[in-house]
Amino acid sequence: MTDQFLISKFRWRPLAGAKKTVTAAFYQLQHYHATATTINTDGGNTNEEKKTNQWLTLPAFTPTVDGSSIAKLLSGRTPDTKARTITNNMTALKWILKCCPQLPRSLVHKLFRLRQVRKEYLAEETKSCQLKRVGAKDLMDIGDIIFLPTTIDVKSRSTKHENENLCNEGMKFIRGLELFKDSAIIVINKPPGMPVQGGIGIKRSLDELAAKYLLYDYTESPRLVHRLDRDSSGILVMGRTLLSATILHSIFREKTFGASDDVLESKRSLQKRYWALVIGSPRRAGGLISVPLGKVVIDDGKSEKITVVDKFHMSAQHAVTEYRVISSSSCGYTWLELSPLTGRKHQLRVHCAEVLGTPIVGDYKYGWQAHKKSKHIFVNSDCQLEEKNSKGKSDPFGLDLENGSISDKHFRLHLHCKQMLLPNIAQVLRRDNPDSDFDSKTVESITIDADLPPHMQRSWDLLN
Repeated sequence: MTDQFLISKFRWRPLAGAKKTVTAAFYQLQHYHATATTINTDGGNTNEEKKTNQWLTLPAFTPTVDGSSIAKLLSGRTPDTKARTITNNMTALKWILKCCPQLPRSLVHKLFRLRQVRKEYLAEETKSCQLKRVGAKDLMDIGDIIFLPTTIDVKSRSTKHENENLCNEGMKFIRGLELFKDSAIIVINKPPGMPVQGGIGIKRSLDELAAKYLLYDYTESPRLVHRLDRDSSGILVMGRTLLSATILHSIFREKTFGASDDVLESKRSLQKRYWALVIGSPRRAGGLISVPLGKVVIDDGKSEKITVVDKFHMSAQHAVTEYRVISSSSCGYTWLELSPLTGRKHQLRVHCAEVLGTPIVGDYKYGWQAHKKSKHIFVNSDCQLEEKNSKGKSDPFGLDLENGSISDKHFRLHLHCKQMLLPNIAQVLRRDNPDSDFDSKTVESITIDADLPPHMQRSWDLLN
């Protein structure tokens, strides 16, 4: 007797030559979902298969969607025809790891060894959809759908979450950072002091917390598409699906690549504006900084920093920043608006300190000498800076967000991503064929604003 399939509302069967249908179906399956099935495999049902009839469905594979091509179109550039040529070297193993970054690689290999990975195919004799085992090195064809046992997802999630208990206070705090959310992206106002990504000695990071608190009804965790320094604050964008994250990441790269050309004339599909409080004042009220930056080793090789270098330096990277003065104070501080046209490490901090000669308040790495020399500024009676006796407002992650203004003894970094304009990725993905040529002018833009963090808001109030 042939077992029956319970088909979910997003299930799709590819038809020969139906490229448009293939591509459209892929976007409906941007995040995989659990689907109840009873299976009929090529090797017959085992006892284990009869007991476990729940499967996780991954997105249908299609190599025709190129996030880089979409990013170039949105940036007003023509994608390279050769780059868009389909070359299918995607194996089942690579596809699973790409769709399920939360699964340990060792666990995925174990699934293949235990022959628990399935692929949907159309049986010629019965003309019905069935599942068959797939090997790790088997190549994916257009429209292929991979199935994994749901028990694996449950185990991975429980293991991932057992190190830190989910609490209402933590969820309320993280979700309170949200600035914007749609089907493609989540944007948050990153607090200062919280690292964006995990690493050695880091207990909590935003990518980890987003996976726990910003998952909502998606089975894919939000993915980072750009970075902010640990001590910086402001707008941080994450892709909610694998495809939207790929496109956004390419857009951020296109922004940097495009800036090496005619920066003033090129179309900017992505714009970022930072606010910074600096020591001193630039000679000009506004302008364009265009100098290469490179990495140098200091302290006998114990550490490194970014600095302005000659264009022939081996690590030189083109870095461009627009700036304008927002306001100046008699205390010797200046508020700047900074618009980075490239995305280099510590770009704004180095451009302010070494090119403008006005290091950012709280940036002891690149402005230590300026902070030492300018101690008298912070007690200038004209500024009427009052010492704050109250303790910082508590938060579930111990960030001490209220302290660090210019009225405190120790200053936090005063650098905040205040505004961002980016293309509406969700609108692009609703197209039947998103990576085909289209007029980027028809794509709407999303403008996002982020309030200043408490320590910068206090400094703003004191100086204005």
